[in-house]
Amino acid sequence: MADLSQQEWTDRLNNDDNAVILDVRTDQEVEEGYIPHAKHIDIYLGQGFIDEVEKLDKDKNYYVYCRSGNRSGQACAIMNQLGFENAYNLKGGFMEWEGEVVQ
Repeated sequence: MADLSQQEWTDRLNNDDNAVILDVRTDQEVEEGYIPHAKHIDIYLGQGFIDEVEKLDKDKNYYVYCRSGNRSGQACAIMNQLGFENAYNLKGGFMEWEGEVVQ
């Protein structure tokens, strides 16, 4: 798992044709805004989160975020355990995000 700064995360994402953005926040948080094209799977679903993640393509590169970077770090660790080799955590999370936002 890699913790990437906002700049690194954005740079990699913008140059990655194999990228999937994954939002692991709650439904309420997502309603307040999200990064465009993000797939939403709430990490608080526990086993439900794992079940949904296991349906994802392990060959893709996952750019994972939450509010502050803690839950997305946990999500990346879980994904690594499930066999995902490329999961990138957004340090500082959505709170520090300066890119485009869907309201």
